[in-house]
Amino acid sequence: MSGIIGKKVGMTSIFNAEGKNIPCTVIEAGPCVVTQVRTVEKDGYEAVQLAFDEKKEKNTTAALKGHFSKANTTPKRKLVEFKTFEGEKSLGDTITVDLFVEGDFVDVVGTSKGKGFQGVVKRHGFGGVGGQTHGQHNRMRAPGSLGASSWPSRVFKGMRMAGRTGGDRVKIQNLEVLKVYPEQNLLVVSGSVPGAKGSFVIVDK
Repeated sequence: MSGIIGKKVGMTSIFNAEGKNIPCTVIEAGPCVVTQVRTVEKDGYEAVQLAFDEKKEKNTTAALKGHFSKANTTPKRKLVEFKTFEGEKSLGDTITVDLFVEGDFVDVVGTSKGKGFQGVVKRHGFGGVGGQTHGQHNRMRAPGSLGASSWPSRVFKGMRMAGRTGGDRVKIQNLEVLKVYPEQNLLVVSGSVPGAKGSFVIVDK
């Protein structure tokens, strides 16, 4: 599956040919450098490793400096492997946003915004316990009964409770490519993409 590494720029909206206003996300996609080509003979599987976003040499380990020097490129911040990449790729090749054309459908993978420790209402959409009358006090956002008593005398695994929310790997599928701007390395896709502005995303074709 071919793809590219990008960075979420932000959201906007554009009008299509029918005059409908479509919400969309702008992604700075590439240019990415091929830093390694995995083969079955050497690695046991086939894949193409891409690198994206400049990184200072002083913040790069010696091992990674050697890794990037083999591809004749400067240190990069993000490395991702893509399996079954279309076309033959060699060490040092550059992958740009020209990989996509308007009308393509892509899958976008990102890390969702972290929201810290949250209760059951925000995390799972619970409605709280009862109303504000009939003796209820400070129960509007409480989880209520967990359903376990003398048997099994424990909480079942997977019980929906309060806890850390967000910061997960999320894939949004079948987003349409609305615009491609090769000069600015920009990709405009329909709908929303997980993550905050400036976060890394992976666009799979």
